[in-house]
Amino acid sequence: MAKYNYEFKKKIVNVSMNGEGGKKFLANKFGEKSSQDVMKWLNAYKSIGLMRSKKKETYTFEFKLHVVELYLKTEISYQKLALSVRMNNPPLISKGVNDFRIGGPDALRPKLKGRKKSLKLSKNPITKE
Repeated sequence: MAKYNYEFKKKIVNVSMNGEGGKKFLANKFGEKSSQDVMKWLNAYKSIGLMRSKKKETYTFEFKLHVVELYLKTEISYQKLALSVRMNNPPLISKGVNDFRIGGPDALRPKLKGRKKSLKLSKNPITKE
């Protein structure tokens, strides 16, 4: 569950757009300890809008590789890169870059889900005599 719901973020963004205060003022007014979150919401709103994510987004191998290569070439922040490629979760880029550095491009490929199948026992049980 998200720390802040969509309505709360939208309320802060609307107050800021009305010119009622800066990020530090809004953070204090709404009980936020850090103005960093407020700044992230405002930047996201200005570039792609506040997104309400109710479904799990999946990305293709090609898209992941493209985003990782963009980061390695430009080395802009994860937040700015996520906004430029219209992603809602910058830590996914961080994870992708770390996986790429450790395991190369194959680390970005989809992984199998679930448990590995166990070995089947033979049909002839051992009997005592």
